[in-house]
Amino acid sequence: MIKLIAIDMDGTLLNEKKHIDKAQKEAIHEAVEAGIKIVLCTGRPLYGILPFYEELGLSELDSEGYVILNNGCSIHKTKDWELIDQVNFTSDDIDYLHKFSEGYDINFTLVNDYYYFNIGRKPTDELITDAGFVFSDITNISLKEAKNGKHKIIKIMFLGNPNIMADFQKENENILKNKYSGVLSQPYVYEILPKGNNKGTGLKKLAKKLGIKQEEIMAIGDGNNDIEMFEYANYSVAMENGTELAKKAAKYQTDNNENDGVAKAIRKYALNNSN
Repeated sequence: MIKLIAIDMDGTLLNEKKHIDKAQKEAIHEAVEAGIKIVLCTGRPLYGILPFYEELGLSELDSEGYVILNNGCSIHKTKDWELIDQVNFTSDDIDYLHKFSEGYDINFTLVNDYYYFNIGRKPTDELITDAGFVFSDITNISLKEAKNGKHKIIKIMFLGNPNIMADFQKENENILKNKYSGVLSQPYVYEILPKGNNKGTGLKKLAKKLGIKQEEIMAIGDGNNDIEMFEYANYSVAMENGTELAKKAAKYQTDNNENDGVAKAIRKYALNNSN
C-alpha cells in the first residue's frame, strides 16, 4: 500500500509551459482523499513552488503537508512553511567552487530559498530564464560578501549555454564529485549540493520523520536529479519525456508531461494499490 508519493515538478508535474494540467490536479486530489500524502520533491527553492502549491490546494487538503526542495537539501512543513531540515555550504566551499567557473563563459550562482546570488559575470540568458522559472530575483554580490556567512547557501549552480555546460561537466565532474554531490539537472545548469545530499536522502529523512516505510513510497520524475529518489522509493516511475538515465533507473514508466503522465501513474500504481 502506497502512503506517500514524491513528485518532481519541472518536466513531470508541470507541462512545457510550466502549468499544471487539470487531470494532474484531479488525480492528486483523489490520492489525498485516499489517505496518501503528496510531497513535491524538486530542485526549486521555496519561492519557486509556492504558487503551484497554492494552485494544487494541498494546504486545504493536508494540514500536515511537507515539501522537499533544493534537490533534497531543505525540507519545509507547509502549514507555516517552517524549515525543519537544511544543509548549507561553508565559505570555504564557496571559495573553492568559484574557481571552477573561471575560464568558462558561465554564471556562478548561489541559491537560498529566496534569491539567486550571482557572482562576477553579467547574468547569462540561461540564468535569467532559470530565475524566472522559480520566481527568484537575481542579486549581484561579490565573492567576499558570498563568503561572509550572511547568506545561508543551500545550492550552488553553474549556468550557461548547453554546449559549454557539456564541456564543463566532462572536464570537471569527476573532481567535483570527490567533495560534493553534482548533477546536470538541465542541459544548461550543473548543480552542486553538499556531499551525500540529493532527493533520495531528503525523501529518506522525511519518510523517517513520518514513520513511512520505504516500500510504501512512490516517486515520479523525469531527470537525472530524480535518480536517487528512484533508487530509494519502492515504486519509481519515470516520465516518457525523461532522460535515458532516469528511465533506466525507474522500475516503471508513464506518459509524458504533456499528456497527464503524473495522473496516469497515480491512478495506475497508487490508487489501484491503496484499496
